Amino acid sequence: MNARTLMNAVPTQPHEVAGNRSPGQPARSGRILPALAFFLAGAALSALWFTRAAWHHSSADSPPALSAATTGVLSHLDAPVEIRYYSMLDASSVPEPVQAFAGRVDQLLGQYEQAGGGRVRVVRCESFSNSSANAAEADGITAFNNDKGNACFLGIALVCGGQKESLPRLVPEWEQALEPDLTRAITRAIARADESRPGAQRVARVDTSNLVAVRKAIPDLDALSLEEGTRILRDASMVKFKQAVKEMDASLKDAEQRLIQSQGNQSEAAQQAAAEELRKIQADGTRKIQQIAQDSHAQIAALQQLKKASP
Repeated sequence: MNARTLMNAVPTQPHEVAGNRSPGQPARSGRILPALAFFLAGAALSALWFTRAAWHHSSADSPPALSAATTGVLSHLDAPVEIRYYSMLDASSVPEPVQAFAGRVDQLLGQYEQAGGGRVRVVRCESFSNSSANAAEADGITAFNNDKGNACFLGIALVCGGQKESLPRLVPEWEQALEPDLTRAITRAIARADESRPGAQRVARVDTSNLVAVRKAIPDLDALSLEEGTRILRDASMVKFKQAVKEMDASLKDAEQRLIQSQGNQSEAAQQAAAEELRKIQADGTRKIQQIAQDSHAQIAALQQLKKASP
């Protein structure tokens, strides 16, 4: 996997993330910072998903542990998140493998609730009724099997700060993509909730080092507009991001080879060591990418301060 692959890694699975922004609504220029941070986090999650799939195997009895990227997001929530799980399945029309998959999804959500440290609440809806069906449709969940009896629903909606995201239809074929898709949905809802709060355009505190970094990155700062300066800083951050992904990709490939070799040697100790190395690379890569996003955010805030101070 290379940087280009990660740059194009978006959730195109059947449980595509759906937000509640009106179609065609343009993004406001003031939302550049959350959008950049979300993009970087989403790409990192995609990278960790592809790696995680190489050595985690899901089972009903022992679901895989949450990735470092997901636990990192859940451990830093600054607002409550409600996850609404709609698992309304008619046993007479829904195959047993789909019902088993629904059980594993429930286990995964339980892990989210536990890792959220009281900030994540899972609400489960499993009974058939007109009110529950109406609630599912209102939350953007897609009905299926309408022609075989009761309309069935298997999807997730989450709410944070009045903002809603949904995974309208979950299917077993894309089970491995569920965690990164769900975590991305959470980060999107959080970012949009932050943007919608009164005072979201508040000026951040800027330290001297960021002011110096901006002046160094944009020597002709006074001759450029805020928009042009922001683009230069974003481009520079993207170069750093691509390099970080490239370095993580190389480290992951080496670690994966060692894991495959340990599996061939049937050495339990070697397999555990190789798996732990993969976890460490994931965690280090995630921290590095998060730091790039944070630095970009701080430097753009410094740029805004410098432009406001200009006569």
